[in-house]
Amino acid sequence: MRRKKEVSAVEPDDDLPEITAEMLDRADLYHGDKLIRRGRPPSPAPKEAIKLRLDPEVLAYFRSLGPGWQTRINATLRRAAKLKKTA
Repeated sequence: MRRKKEVSAVEPDDDLPEITAEMLDRADLYHGDKLIRRGRPPSPAPKEAIKLRLDPEVLAYFRSLGPGWQTRINATLRRAAKLKKTA
């Protein structure tokens, strides 16, 4: 009977660079004492996630238009409700 080779839970990876103090200094961006958030800034009027039941044909139509179909549904509903466009 052959024994399986024991594998360490963590094996060293020669491809990974050593983490330096300089790398850690660049990890967070500060303006004075304030941490600056990265990525997309928060929206003044964020969209709200809901669950909406639509007819299969309506959903198929908007999805067939490609990426941005949810935005187009929102625009269509805004027009139907006679709401002004948001910025």
